[in-house]
Amino acid sequence: MSRDSEWVWEYEGYRPDEEGVRETLCVLGNGVFGVRAAVPGEGSGAPHYRGSYAAGCYSRSSVRIEGHTVHCEAMANLPDWLWTRLRPCSQDEADEPWLSVDRTELLRYRLELDLRRGGLTRLIRYRDRRGRQTRVVQRVLLSMDDPTLALVKTTVTAENWHGILQVESSLDGSVTNSQVDRYSAFGEQYLTDFHSAGQADRGIVLMGCRTLGTGVSVALAAATHALDVRNSVPTPGRSHDAKNTCPRRPGTVLHLSVVPGRDVEVVKTVTLLTSRTLSPKRLAERAAVRVASAPHPSELTARHEAAWRKLWSRSPQPSSTVPKQGYRLHQFHLLQTLSPHITGLDAGFPARGLHGEEYQGRIFWDELFAVPWLSLHWPRTARALLDYRYRRLPAARAAAAATGLKGALYPWQSAASGSEATVPLVLNPLSGRWTADHSALQRHINSAIAYSVHQYVRLSGDLPYLHARGAEVIIETARMWASTAARHFDGRRYHIVGVMGPDEYHDAYPGNAVPGLRDNAYTNVTAAWTLQLAHRLWHRLPAPQRERLTGLLSMTPDEPQSWPEISHRLYVPFHDGVISQFDGYGELAEFDWNGYRSRYRDLRRLDRILEREGDHPNRYRLSKQADALMLGYVFSPKELLAMLQHMGYSGDIDLWQRTVAHYLPRTTHGSTLSAAVHAHVLGDLGHPAAAAFARRALRVDTDDTERTGTPYGIHLGAMAAALRLATDGTTQGGPRPTDRNT
Repeated sequence: MSRDSEWVWEYEGYRPDEEGVRETLCVLGNGVFGVRAAVPGEGSGAPHYRGSYAAGCYSRSSVRIEGHTVHCEAMANLPDWLWTRLRPCSQDEADEPWLSVDRTELLRYRLELDLRRGGLTRLIRYRDRRGRQTRVVQRVLLSMDDPTLALVKTTVTAENWHGILQVESSLDGSVTNSQVDRYSAFGEQYLTDFHSAGQADRGIVLMGCRTLGTGVSVALAAATHALDVRNSVPTPGRSHDAKNTCPRRPGTVLHLSVVPGRDVEVVKTVTLLTSRTLSPKRLAERAAVRVASAPHPSELTARHEAAWRKLWSRSPQPSSTVPKQGYRLHQFHLLQTLSPHITGLDAGFPARGLHGEEYQGRIFWDELFAVPWLSLHWPRTARALLDYRYRRLPAARAAAAATGLKGALYPWQSAASGSEATVPLVLNPLSGRWTADHSALQRHINSAIAYSVHQYVRLSGDLPYLHARGAEVIIETARMWASTAARHFDGRRYHIVGVMGPDEYHDAYPGNAVPGLRDNAYTNVTAAWTLQLAHRLWHRLPAPQRERLTGLLSMTPDEPQSWPEISHRLYVPFHDGVISQFDGYGELAEFDWNGYRSRYRDLRRLDRILEREGDHPNRYRLSKQADALMLGYVFSPKELLAMLQHMGYSGDIDLWQRTVAHYLPRTTHGSTLSAAVHAHVLGDLGHPAAAAFARRALRVDTDDTERTGTPYGIHLGAMAAALRLATDGTTQGGPRPTDRNT
């Protein structure tokens, strides 16, 4: 192993069947923008997918599916700024094909991601149909210093020929959102109102467009020049021609003289701007001015690498037992997706990063798994994620009021507006049928948000944030839980009805057409914890702060006094001496695990298998991922037993061990989060399987032989959870279990 091997992620040889995974794992980003590692100049047909995304930049559309009007918010795929293609030219250049990894003979192919410096290098040696051998080295960076700048540097060496090299450098707006087949019904054109211009004498082209439905203005400008490699200055006498000046594909063409053995270098500097951070007025023109005044490529690179050095200097080291290369890759993707540039950006925690189009760029509960680690090492980034939730309190309050509740009701899936973004229909690719998606009933996300605020304040010590914003989020969440539970009081216990747990397989009782379950244990215990937290917080706030919140939230003075009673008396179901996933779980049938394993190699998406067969997980004792066991992720065993005692239930460590033993063999691990959660839970108990789950969590994206969907985006929450496991060498990682919620 070389000295720098932990800092390099590399692939040797071109393998089309692996291209999707490679494009994802070699994504470059800076928190504001991200770009897939597609080969510049190749189209988006298989095996390539060109994707460039801006944090928080969504489109909005409405379509008719199965007789229903469906509204969809999705992260828009922005114009391809990498586009650069090459061809050696003879006298009849029209007959010469462009060099292509799919259509030209390859003598060598190497892809190298420099994790330390945040750069991507692709080396390709071609031999065309005339026997001409051409060596191409392309280096790409997306500046971590100035997040509006990017660089594509292409170095070409004619190995055994001389003549003219034609270089086409463009901004390509013909891209679509078409990576995930099952989303095709929602449309693929998420950009509109294209316009472009060029300054041929300066090698500059610019493009502008807007996102469909949301009207976010996007502007790109690219300046392309050939450099004299020996002097790193613009080379005179090389032609710049306007090319494809149509609005969707403005470009520049260079004709360069080449001789064997001498490098020719073409540098493309790109500026990317959106109206999410700037006024939309004359945005494209400002992009052109910005790219014209950009630093020299060597200076731009130096500043970018200095910014990465600063990031790494503050990053924790892996334990001696953890594979360092995989650990660094996890850190790299978390840092470049959630860089310091997200502060004030209002972007949230995209479940699949800025890496692909699975989940359509939407935001779920994944910050729960990242905020503790970020709070210890990158507190400003953690706070920025919480600010995303705070800014959406008005939408959450409106959602609560619409259902007759007090407080704030956060959506399960969120995008730009803060309204519920869960699409109510989902396509099963195994059966080809559309089925109802009731996952918006996962109200437990509200406790997850309160938990994240609490963890941030506890680990960072940022009490001013708690008083300014955090308290408001926690209290509004508690009010929602209190008014939800008050609807279902049987004289002894409060109940929470019509919800789904983290499992996601169970969305109703067998044979019941009404969606929702009664008393999901994870939901109820975390709701009780939130109410307890809010009550303690309320009485610790300074009197002026309580008065301000009472007026702001239109609370009655005695409302906080009801929270302890509800917290103490929320119902928790049990069966067979274990905590039930939800009330009635113990009455479900056992599943034929052996029979199905003999028929299907992979049971992780058992819900899809059963739906194709006309069956449903609602009938069985099975789980997609940790549900009741999620209690062991947010609470240590000691804390969990204390919470149960607080709620009026007796139990000891044997109860929790029995509960873990019950659900462990009944879980398909259909979510990438499942491995990390189980590693934490089992590690607390000293279970021998903890280490295997930890190893699995650390390779969830890098080993896509398990077909976790990595070609369509990384699993950012799972990566963050794995980092907590690996940072201090224990299966728990991060804060010790005994003080997780102190």
